[in-house]
Amino acid sequence: MKSSPNLLLGQVSTAHLVSHLHIMALPALLPLLPDTMQVGFVELGFAIGLFNIVSALVQVPLGYLVDRLGARRMLMAALLLGTFSFGLVAVFPSYPCLLVAMTLAGLANGVYHPADYSLLSRGLPIDKMGRAFSIHTFAGFLGGALAPPVMVGVALLLAPRWSFAVAALAGLAAWGVMVSSTPTTNHHPDAIAGGSHNAGTRPVSTSVMTLAVLTLLFTLLSLSTGAIEKFSVSALVQGFDVTLPAANLALTVFLFASAFGVLAGGVLADRTSRHGYVAAGAFALAALIVVLIIQVALPPIALTIALGAAGFLTGMVAPSRDMLVRAASPAGAEGKTFGIVSTGFNLGGVIGPILFGLLLDRGLATGVLWAAVGFMLTTTAVVLLQERHQRSSGLSNG
Repeated sequence: MKSSPNLLLGQVSTAHLVSHLHIMALPALLPLLPDTMQVGFVELGFAIGLFNIVSALVQVPLGYLVDRLGARRMLMAALLLGTFSFGLVAVFPSYPCLLVAMTLAGLANGVYHPADYSLLSRGLPIDKMGRAFSIHTFAGFLGGALAPPVMVGVALLLAPRWSFAVAALAGLAAWGVMVSSTPTTNHHPDAIAGGSHNAGTRPVSTSVMTLAVLTLLFTLLSLSTGAIEKFSVSALVQGFDVTLPAANLALTVFLFASAFGVLAGGVLADRTSRHGYVAAGAFALAALIVVLIIQVALPPIALTIALGAAGFLTGMVAPSRDMLVRAASPAGAEGKTFGIVSTGFNLGGVIGPILFGLLLDRGLATGVLWAAVGFMLTTTAVVLLQERHQRSSGLSNG
């Protein structure tokens, strides 16, 4: 069945879009919920933190379960659990229910990366893997971008509880896409026909050192991009005399350019086996652009173009990053490997806000961007070391 790879990619990408919509659902509604739930921002922030902490704690064990029980089965269960979580808040829009829902949603969120990457790694042709990873990542970016207008729009039109209902329905729709048609299997519930031939040259096992390096890589990526995505507007306004509208426009362009950079990175990832060099080169160039922004007082248009270019380059890294992890993952253990290294995102999500918020509170706005540069350059070095290690060990899956 020739359409099976595209069907699988479409199903997994749809699930990934919904996962990012769910991640952003509560943050998007923050301005409206204090009056609705009669709580402060601290309490709402705790609910968001609870979601991330649960995801960080469960992602590794869920990665093992993905490999043992089947990625498709686990992904469908996660979609149903996410649906139930947000449906609970829609029916009972109270703060205690919100805490329960965010705990359950965090549990569901811990499934997505291990299950998604396991399905894609086992079920798609190796020569299309980079583009597949890029489309999957692009879908996640799109889900996150859709959350603010959809969630806030529904809340303003009806009520916040109906926004949570929409989030629940999105999960149910994605589950329906998964269950409506199943790609042709080849003696494995998670592999389509031909998927078992996609191992390439891959290790029998993954060393603790390799897992540690890749987890560090994901943490650094989260820190470097998080500095720009979440704190660049405040830094630019506070330390660079940039107006708020200009800073917001520059960030918007950065985010959209990142999404399209992911697609470009996917094409490039399929045309080379040197994924580490691609990622390192793109991040090094992005770091230089951020240095330019720090050192030169750019007019608003030039600032927007510069941040857009940096966003495109950082987006290009994602498919090569995923290919590096796949190359280091033993065939059949993709869920475990991606589950372990993806905890780096959660670590960065905890460390980054504290560090960058401290810098802003101390009046060191330029330090936010310098920190981004430092994390980018460190990322470049880590990627090059990992590429060198994999090549010396004969693990590259060119």
